[in-house]
Amino acid sequence: MSDNDAISMQDQTQESNQENEKEETMESLMGEYSEDFSFQMPVAGEIRDGIIASISGSQILVSVGAKSEGLIVGKEFEAIPAELLETFEVGKAIPVFVVTPHDSDGNLILSFVRAVEEQSWIDAEAALASGESFESTVVGYNKGGLLVPLSTIRGFIPASQLSLSRRLAMTGETPEAKYKSFVGDPVTACVIEVDRERHRLILSERAASTETRDQIRDKVLEELAEGEVRKGRVTSLADFGAFVNIGGADGLVHLSEISWDRVVNPTEVLKVGDEVKVKIISIDRDRRRIGLSIRQLLGDPWSEQVKNLKVGQLVEGEITRLTSFGAFARLNLPGDLEGLIHISELSDRRVDHPKEVVKVGDVVTLRILKIEDEDHRIGLSMRRVDSAAYADSDWKLLAADFDLTPAEEGETIATMLGEELPAPVEEVQPEVEAATEVVETEADEEVKED
Repeated sequence: MSDNDAISMQDQTQESNQENEKEETMESLMGEYSEDFSFQMPVAGEIRDGIIASISGSQILVSVGAKSEGLIVGKEFEAIPAELLETFEVGKAIPVFVVTPHDSDGNLILSFVRAVEEQSWIDAEAALASGESFESTVVGYNKGGLLVPLSTIRGFIPASQLSLSRRLAMTGETPEAKYKSFVGDPVTACVIEVDRERHRLILSERAASTETRDQIRDKVLEELAEGEVRKGRVTSLADFGAFVNIGGADGLVHLSEISWDRVVNPTEVLKVGDEVKVKIISIDRDRRRIGLSIRQLLGDPWSEQVKNLKVGQLVEGEITRLTSFGAFARLNLPGDLEGLIHISELSDRRVDHPKEVVKVGDVVTLRILKIEDEDHRIGLSMRRVDSAAYADSDWKLLAADFDLTPAEEGETIATMLGEELPAPVEEVQPEVEAATEVVETEADEEVKED
């Protein structure tokens, strides 16, 4: 190969390398330009991912890509909760909402709070579409139900959408009485309505719950303890008592446990829907039965009513009921005391049924035979009213009633009552003896004359 040919080939190689370098340079430049051109300018209302570039006392500079930076300033800066703002630092990724691409100064204005709220609405709409439930906490209440947040949006659970157990546990008439105890409770709910324009987010705890009445009742039965005091609501009334729901389980307040006073029918003192305070007096978990008492939470008037009564005392009473074993009488004394006149205490003669001796409404004199404090029972008698066995005690009671206790030796009932009696025999006797002596003297003189 000649020298000329060698030089020619060398020139061709250099030209080829230069062309390749030019092509690579153009490709790299086009790549850079394509990156810049692919960046979309911020649009008002959209949410972007940003990186905190700097933080000052009144604003945050956020990078949103392609050397574009925006400001969180003014009321958008002030809207960020202080505890959350403390977690912000340079380099931290945060979502931002484009408030305006260019303000009067040409700045891109961003909002962190609006971005989070907007994302919350997006999450709420997604939850509505999927029907999935979410976990949250009750943060408050109003007259219609509970307030529960979904991210940064405060949702509302109407009373009708509360879970069965929560509805059964509600007591009271005011919102505070019904809902205050639920604040702070964990809650699982579903989204059932989303309305951004009205800022309305409706939730349902009931739709997210799978609990049944039997499950609730079993849970309550496990939690209850005898002696415990609960609030409940009367659900139904029967001749033998009242059923009261306490947190999801019905218990029975027997007729005898409604009041210390005699109650013939529960409707005399209770009605369906009444809120009452009850004491747990028995639990049968095998038979799923709960015994309740209202009267045990009331002051027992028995001790006060019988404190002045004594066994053997005579009292007046009105016949209220007749049974095969005797008659009941209400005593004409302060309070509503009732005692039993056993059939054997109605008369000295044989009685087959109380109606042979008395009838309802009769007012009779009775003697107290016994007072049973533990069972609140009083035993009465008609046939022993005039019994000689009680003469001494009757006299003592009479003397006590009229303050007739002898004050001096020899004082009698007559003098204590203020009545005058003939002189005592001891004082009359000397006069009798003197008269006898005169008669005897006169008789002797007549004999001597004869």
